[in-house]
Amino acid sequence: MSEREWTARAVRQVEDDRESVYRLFPQAERLGGPGARRALLAALRGDHAVVGALYRRGDTGERLAILLALPELSLGPSAVPLVEDALRTNDARLVAAALGPYGSRWLGDHAFRQGVLKCVFMSIPLASVTGLDRRFDAELARMLADHAAERRAAGRPVPQDVLERL
Repeated sequence: MSEREWTARAVRQVEDDRESVYRLFPQAERLGGPGARRALLAALRGDHAVVGALYRRGDTGERLAILLALPELSLGPSAVPLVEDALRTNDARLVAAALGPYGSRWLGDHAFRQGVLKCVFMSIPLASVTGLDRRFDAELARMLADHAAERRAAGRPVPQDVLERL
């Protein structure tokens, strides 16, 4: 069976029985290719409870697929707890994905600012933060300036993308 055929069959199964997604989602990338997880999530038609359960049960790859698909899932702010969870991890891929289009749109100001600062601490380029120019405010500027001052006081270099924002 081709990846395309597997994905089409899996999507039909999820549309007929949402519970099947718990069995299919973990194997989707291996059997259906890179877009299969996104297709399965779309088949859930905005069921935030199932998306949340998949995230909580998932490994890093599964969580990353969910975070990257969030902008397309019509979940409104219901998936903000998933983004906040990703921001608490030490996995740069999850942190960067958390500050993608969905996080940029739905995170509160405080959580967004903390996420940006976490990117700086983890050496994630600020260019990867969706909507940073739109969300950049005086408080975030102050936080970055304080971080830069601490780095200078410790004799450490300040990341160039932080300097460009000050």
